[in-house]
Amino acid sequence: MASATAADDKLTQIYLPDFRAPGTILVILLVAELVAIALTITSYEPGTFLTELSKMSMYVLWLALLGTGLLSQIRPWAEKQGNTFAFVICFIVLEVMCLVLAEVTWQITSVFGEAVVIDDTHSGFLIRTFAASSIVIALAMRYLYVSSEWRRSIVLEAQARISALQALIRPHFLFNSMNTIASLTRSNPKQAEEAIEDLSDLLRANLGVQRDRTPLKEELEIAAIYQRIEKLRLGDRLKVRWDVGGLPMRALIPSLTIQPLLENAIYHGIELLPEGGEVLVTGKRNGDFIEIEMKNPIANDRTRRTGGNKMAFSNIRQRFELAYGAQGKVDVVETDNLYSVQLVFPYDEFTT
Repeated sequence: MASATAADDKLTQIYLPDFRAPGTILVILLVAELVAIALTITSYEPGTFLTELSKMSMYVLWLALLGTGLLSQIRPWAEKQGNTFAFVICFIVLEVMCLVLAEVTWQITSVFGEAVVIDDTHSGFLIRTFAASSIVIALAMRYLYVSSEWRRSIVLEAQARISALQALIRPHFLFNSMNTIASLTRSNPKQAEEAIEDLSDLLRANLGVQRDRTPLKEELEIAAIYQRIEKLRLGDRLKVRWDVGGLPMRALIPSLTIQPLLENAIYHGIELLPEGGEVLVTGKRNGDFIEIEMKNPIANDRTRRTGGNKMAFSNIRQRFELAYGAQGKVDVVETDNLYSVQLVFPYDEFTT
């Protein structure tokens, strides 16, 4: 899964956007037109607004399109130079482009003076173009820097929340697991050895996660390991039914989602019931979305005093919001004797 980690690292360092993306081009053109309107308002004479705006729009939009094309070409190389050098390089390239285009425009005006009129001297036009373009380019580059830092902080925050979720491996689970293993060392050494291997795998999986998202197959495997360990302790009181055959196993899901939910279902539900109960996990693909639901019975007269349940759900919900925005949902439905958690998120498949 090194490619997933590398992609996360790249996202935290990226500075310039993808200038070939339709959304980026649309935003650039809209901002360029707003600049043209602002420049026209400050200089037009009554009755000439639309004429002046058309001239200014043509000039500014050409600058925006040419600048976008140039930056899309030098972006891969500029990104490797670091944020500061990328800013300086792009600023110089755009300034030179503006001055060259200004000179070409002046020369065209001198030939087709009746079609295009620039009411300024040659040097004055170049200086005015340099001053205006410097301000606009500096503001645009500043915006790109702030935007890149915002994206970087979002990724780092998501990674920090994953680390916080890893810390939710409660001491009670480790103590109970070790006590279970200790009791098996004499009665069933082979089973004790298997339990130690499962515990080792679970700890390795929880403490070694360095990705924001992981394939659904891995998430389910981690949850199955946890189930086997708890089954040794609770015996027939714990039943888990997996109805996930309709799930695409290569689908990506935020790391450490299923296992903490299963842990909550057992710790706050099954373990408190004298007769135990069944945890039902269902999942399916619904068009472009993945739907997963986990249900467990609860004891109305017995609850845990710890807040780990709410903390885990809050952590998962916040990471879903970071990863999917309004498209991701973490809903909780609680009745008198049943607790249900529903996950909905866009289908995105892992590719090597």
